[in-house]
Amino acid sequence: MAVALRLGLGLMCAAALPGAAATPAASVPAGAEFSREQTIELVQLRYAARVVRTVVIEQDGRRLYEFRLLSSNGKVWTVRIDPHGGAEVPSP
Repeated sequence: MAVALRLGLGLMCAAALPGAAATPAASVPAGAEFSREQTIELVQLRYAARVVRTVVIEQDGRRLYEFRLLSSNGKVWTVRIDPHGGAEVPSP
């Protein structure tokens, strides 16, 4: 919780600075698809972890990004992200 709060406050402060970089979501038009690089940025910010592997997969007829993540305390896990909107998709 504290990490999420610090991350959220840091993002709010950065967004308030003149010339601050746009968030990945802000640079994608509605209905467009996130690029792999934009999705990596989004995932690393969302989960406060580093992406160590990326695979493009197909699940239920749609293309998804599957990321292997590594946290600062050594936890490793996988998430699947829909490039249309950036939502996490549960594994089947």
